[in-house]
Amino acid sequence: MIGPIAPRVARMTRVTFVARAVLAIAALSYLTTACAPSSGAASTTTMTADTSTWRSLMGPDLDALWRGYRADSIPRAWHLVGDTLTKSESTDDIITREPYSDFELELDWKLSAGGNAGIFYRATEEYDHVYWSGPEYQLLDDAGHPDGRNRLTAAGSSYALYPAEAGVVKPAGEWNSTRIVARGAHVEHWLNGKKLVELELWSPDWKARVEKSKFAEWRDYGRARAGYIGIQGDHDGTLSLRGIRIRPLD
Repeated sequence: MIGPIAPRVARMTRVTFVARAVLAIAALSYLTTACAPSSGAASTTTMTADTSTWRSLMGPDLDALWRGYRADSIPRAWHLVGDTLTKSESTDDIITREPYSDFELELDWKLSAGGNAGIFYRATEEYDHVYWSGPEYQLLDDAGHPDGRNRLTAAGSSYALYPAEAGVVKPAGEWNSTRIVARGAHVEHWLNGKKLVELELWSPDWKARVEKSKFAEWRDYGRARAGYIGIQGDHDGTLSLRGIRIRPLD
């Protein structure tokens, strides 16, 4: 009897194993479907991970992406060195060809010793200078420039309005990573992975700070809902930028 029964037991074991495997696959399929995020959550995940939503502001044809403030072409002092946009002397500021409203901007930058520059956003061309309309993210060699002694004018600050934490910016000659997020009135300044400034444009607090600053002279300062991204070039020294990209949020 032992001989005939053994094959039947083996066959039953194989059938049982296959049945259990089928049931396991079916259960896994059900759980995957049941636990999948809703269509809205899926869209959010896709948007966050999809790098195609970013627009590069770097390229061999700088004139197609940037121009001088109140000018038709980019000043000659701005030029590409490999994958780096740089200027080594005082020159005119530059702005993007396209205006932006809500956006996320990322770039790397470094300055020579004692360097001073800035990034402007939602700037217009109604005034003689870009900084009379566009709020500024300060770029600075904190250790080598007098503005670094005041947190209101130090690297990462909303220039002259909101202070930035000390000890985050890297020394002159080293690359720093900047991120600016602007969504409606809400603005964030990030430096080297750390959020330094968070503010609400047009709020009572913001208006009070503007009124106490030099910007009070220009009544439309920081009030535009859309405008150009600008890079300051009118200070001496070398400024280098790389990996400039922007993601519209509107």
